[in-house]
Amino acid sequence: MYQIYSKRISLLVFFVAITNCSSPVVNDDHNEEFIEKPDQESWDVRITITNAGIKRADIKADYLEQYSDKMFISLKDNVQIDFFDAKERHMSKLIADKAEINERTTFLQAINNITVMSDSGITLFTDTLSWDNLLEKIFTNDSVMITTEASDTLYGIGFESDVNLERWKILKPRGVTSR
Repeated sequence: MYQIYSKRISLLVFFVAITNCSSPVVNDDHNEEFIEKPDQESWDVRITITNAGIKRADIKADYLEQYSDKMFISLKDNVQIDFFDAKERHMSKLIADKAEINERTTFLQAINNITVMSDSGITLFTDTLSWDNLLEKIFTNDSVMITTEASDTLYGIGFESDVNLERWKILKPRGVTSR
């Protein structure tokens, strides 16, 4: 009897030793329980932003994530934003890879591969761009390139403008002009 009991203890010790010597299991999902998940997801979305009941922007995207507690929306893939003036006339169109919206303030930030084409003929290229719905301004601290209908190309760092790109300024311009 003692021999059977000692074999069981030996087996138990063997299994405990193997378990303690094995490498830990690594979760490639980076511990999913700590990754914040959206409260809502939508595909092929369209959002209209208003200011005092007047349409100021129509936003389209292939994918949306909404985080209710933060009042935050993330838009991804094929983000297109059409801007309108106080009489709801189209002013310009923004295209970006991604955009984020603070739902409390309707403050929007576009991210990556941004192009803004105004109806007045000016085109802006940059990597980040913010839109303040209340101030009706777009701006960035990143590098910018602007092209005009007159075939001018301007470069600089930092930019501020109305959404129609009619009253704009480059904060730190650089480059050469033939004028």
